[in-house]
Amino acid sequence: MRDALLLAVGTLSAVPVPPPSRASLVPRLDPRVAGLAMVLAPVAVLPLGLLAALVVLVGGALGLPTPAIGLLVVAALALGTRALHWDGLSDVADGLTASYDRERSLAVMRTGTSGPAGTLATVLVAGLQAAGVAALTRAEHGWLLVGLAVLVPRCALATCCARPVPSARHEGLGAGVAGTVPVAAAVGSWTLGALLLALVALAAGPSGALGPLLVTAVAAGASVLLVRRCTARLGGITGDVLGACVEASCAIVLVGLAAVVA
Repeated sequence: MRDALLLAVGTLSAVPVPPPSRASLVPRLDPRVAGLAMVLAPVAVLPLGLLAALVVLVGGALGLPTPAIGLLVVAALALGTRALHWDGLSDVADGLTASYDRERSLAVMRTGTSGPAGTLATVLVAGLQAAGVAALTRAEHGWLLVGLAVLVPRCALATCCARPVPSARHEGLGAGVAGTVPVAAAVGSWTLGALLLALVALAAGPSGALGPLLVTAVAAGASVLLVRRCTARLGGITGDVLGACVEASCAIVLVGLAAVVA
């Protein structure tokens, strides 16, 4: 458990933590530790959720325009993750639109540069996230909903790594975590996230619990579709696919919550 949490925090955030024990890393990443780390992802990024909630609270207290608060939250989260997930989103968009040839797509994703598709995807998803945050700042307990909307989309990592999803490469982050999460654990992760959002939404106002449950279901379904698409085109997942699923799911949750709660 300790090694899995350290792996999740160190990989998914910029929070400085000691590395997992050597027993978990030699000769390669222990599949049990890797799988548990992906399931614990929503817990591991709790500091990021707190950061997002704090930005909303401080921005509101200072009287900042809600669009500015939304953009500041997106910027803070990018800094808190070293923009790792945004790089993944950009690379996946470029790779999937570059060619129908698997090797060509993977080669494009390796370059690290952002092409037209990657740039457009990044701007679009970042804009949707900022708009969702801006709308939620006007809701009762909006700061709490924003914080949870940062944590819950990390359930997408369990979906990406669910069995029997393969790795597209023999090396890299994807190779270390692919196929390490039981399907039941991935489903359970999304279920707990949906219930938590629903409970907070009930406390925030008369909107009811059905809306947040449906929003979470849509985010989960979108992550499954993206994983299936990447598996069909690339032969499996890569570390970039993990990041793309997180940011896309985050946009869906934020905008969806804004629609049903704010």
